Amino acid sequence: MKVATARRARRQKGVKIAGPGRSVRAIPASARIHGVLREQIVGMDIPPGALLQEKQIALACGVSRTPVREALLKLADERLVDIFPQYGTFVSRISVPAMRDAMMIREALERAAVRAAAACAGADEIAVLRGLLVEQHALHEAGRLAAFHAADESFHQTISEIAGHPNLWRVVRQEKAHVDRCRILSLPQPGRRAMVLSDHAAIIDAIASGDPDAAEKAMLVHLGKVLPSVAALVQAYPTYFEESPLAPEPPPQPSEPEPQLHCDLHPPEPAPRRSKAAAAARKRAS
Repeated sequence: MKVATARRARRQKGVKIAGPGRSVRAIPASARIHGVLREQIVGMDIPPGALLQEKQIALACGVSRTPVREALLKLADERLVDIFPQYGTFVSRISVPAMRDAMMIREALERAAVRAAAACAGADEIAVLRGLLVEQHALHEAGRLAAFHAADESFHQTISEIAGHPNLWRVVRQEKAHVDRCRILSLPQPGRRAMVLSDHAAIIDAIASGDPDAAEKAMLVHLGKVLPSVAALVQAYPTYFEESPLAPEPPPQPSEPEPQLHCDLHPPEPAPRRSKAAAAARKRAS
């Protein structure tokens, strides 16, 4: 009993991780739970309107309810969950105004990133981008939507790394949660993934040509196709959107079946790896 209690206390206090050349630091359980829930909400594994119960999340994650409550409060700050006293905590519906705000931020930052990448990208960086495009083509053919979305994220992140500003993507990723949920919904649409691949190829060609203006134009064309698809999604999934006239007010009972939470706070530590684009950029700078 004492051993089990001690283990539970260590899990609640934090999880220590370390990598080569890095000091050991503790990640609080609340941060890990926040990450798990955020990934599943943004990835639509937990749909809008689903009920989230502190007790069941705590049991699934092997922690007390305190870190779960802290994680839910942070998700509420990010407008990913809505907390209704005496009703419960529900995954928020997708906000179209929040998407518009996020796209303005994303366009401003990615325009700067792609211009900088076009001005400095070498053969190694272009090869990395083309390799990511080949990977996306394979995932598209295999119909692996979640992996296709992850490769899409890697493509845009790599452009920021080539530009020498990797933190730009961290800001973009934080702001675009509502956008990502729509992107996940839109991937099965006919022609959607093929359009993404065509846009990515045009962006790579512009970066490879060393023309910042052409690269910026290609990026804006690509990003400009996100919001126009929202109207069709609202029609297809009316209860998923805040602004839909068919979306009900949050009920005291979940509008979706209770989600099955996958909560692994102690995954095997992956082997350390460096971004090829970042490594190439450092090599070029030296």
